[in-house]
Amino acid sequence: MSFLSHIQACNRWQPADFQPFVVAGERLGWVRRRFARALAGLGDNFALADDVLHWRSAPAGFDARGDAFAALSVDLDQRDLVSHLHGERYPALNAAGEPRFLMDRAVAPYFGIRAFGQHMNGFVRRDDGLYLWVARRSRSRRVAPGKLDHIVAGGLPWGIGLADNLRKECWEEASLPAEIADRARPVGIVSYCRDSSRGLKPDTIYCYDLELPADITPRCNDDEVESFHLMPAAEVMHIVDTSDDFKLNCNLVIIDFLIRHGLLTPAHPDYLAIAAGLRANLP
Repeated sequence: MSFLSHIQACNRWQPADFQPFVVAGERLGWVRRRFARALAGLGDNFALADDVLHWRSAPAGFDARGDAFAALSVDLDQRDLVSHLHGERYPALNAAGEPRFLMDRAVAPYFGIRAFGQHMNGFVRRDDGLYLWVARRSRSRRVAPGKLDHIVAGGLPWGIGLADNLRKECWEEASLPAEIADRARPVGIVSYCRDSSRGLKPDTIYCYDLELPADITPRCNDDEVESFHLMPAAEVMHIVDTSDDFKLNCNLVIIDFLIRHGLLTPAHPDYLAIAAGLRANLP
């Protein structure tokens, strides 16, 4: 593995493998061709025409459409056409970023809906340099069990603002109270689009840095994290550059941190490609 290979892995997909997902004349996502055929074969809800999957039975109105899609999602789950339902809801956005209806977070990749998350690098300054808090994901997690992760990271569901969601995630995942969470500094985004096991993930991550004092140790308040470790940033940098130990998209947020803090410099032979690749154009 390498810095650049992680970025390439997060942006690996073939447009020819997907078809537009259109609702009421607007493209809202992308569906894998075999999934589109399966949906079109279920009845009158979906139809294939001119290489496009149409949600033909979509009602008018934001709430009515969301309720109808929730019922469809339950049916897809019962038919094992989707892996599971998560419970959090994401908006299906049109090209202008306007929400058209809500869908379950776990179903969103099957329809190639753009999703958003928040990832936070928690770090400590010591005389010998920067240290990063690294989480070990629970072995029971459905996604990336046992992989390394940020001190705090999560999706951004509908109905909660960025600041409130970050406070919630900080408390749930690391026992960091709101007065600590509010010190987190927004530092930009990373974006990528990849072909995953469930479908297409055109994702944008809001990135944060939180400098922590040496006397604060994160503790998990739920079952998502197995343990926390404070590691020298140089060690984290080596792990990212030489292994796939971190959950895949976490590598990009860490690489961004390393660049911004002057640890990954223009002297690296892939520097330009790495820096440019952190913010991919989404379909």
